Amino acid sequence: MDLTPKRPSESATEMVQVVLPNDANPLGFILGGTVMHLIDIAGAIACHRHTRTLLVTAAVDGLQFLHPIKVGDLIILRARVTAAWDTSLEVEVEVFSEETLTGVRRLTSRAHLTFVATDRQGGRVRIPPLVLETAEEQQKAAEAAVRRAERLKARARFRENVPS
Repeated sequence: MDLTPKRPSESATEMVQVVLPNDANPLGFILGGTVMHLIDIAGAIACHRHTRTLLVTAAVDGLQFLHPIKVGDLIILRARVTAAWDTSLEVEVEVFSEETLTGVRRLTSRAHLTFVATDRQGGRVRIPPLVLETAEEQQKAAEAAVRRAERLKARARFRENVPS
């Protein structure tokens, strides 16, 4: 396993596709579940580029739908690793719509996902560290650390309330 440190730019991923009628609700807007599915895929691709391992989605934080995306518009997903720990990492995925006739883009969603690197038996494996080169990357990593701490606390509370 190659544990050579990597930069966030090495994981940068962009997915683009047109929103078709079978992706939409009766109002002609893309289904939220479709957006969530694409976010998971874009996030996984970015994390694969960083780790070159098998991965599982462990958590999704703070997904909000700010604006609808219409049938015929493009949906653009940009993903980039924001933090890496021993066996897990966080990726930020931003979702944009683009009107095909005007080129006007707007941010429609943003989410942070946590993935865990595994071997074929499901055991955790170590991943490369993340090299932070800019103030923005350092800020995103600091925010990721706060989200991780909150997630770990919430998971502990959840486990306390689950019957054995």
